[in-house]
Amino acid sequence: MPLWFARGLRRGVVTTRYPASPDGSAASLPTPPAFRPRQLSRQVVDRMVAECPGRALSRRDDLLIFDAGACTTCGRCARVAPDAVTSSGEFELTATARSALVKTIPILGEGQ
Repeated sequence: MPLWFARGLRRGVVTTRYPASPDGSAASLPTPPAFRPRQLSRQVVDRMVAECPGRALSRRDDLLIFDAGACTTCGRCARVAPDAVTSSGEFELTATARSALVKTIPILGEGQ
């Protein structure tokens, strides 16, 4: 064990105050996307699905299925549809069930 590590444990030195207070560097972290249903059309969703490397996006009829657990926050969906996608700002993704990470977003835009 490195000496600096053992010394830090003995002295109770921590590098962050998380989770008691948010870490300042969290603001610069990439976060999963948030979708604007009124800006989504079937064509836009199909382009986003085709572009997603993590297969976090899929379409079922008039629903966009987003799996936050599979999302790599690469930003490709936002590049394909900048009007329909924004950053969620949520970097803490925890769930007690895997299904809680899967979200359904209605496709409400024109051109369906």
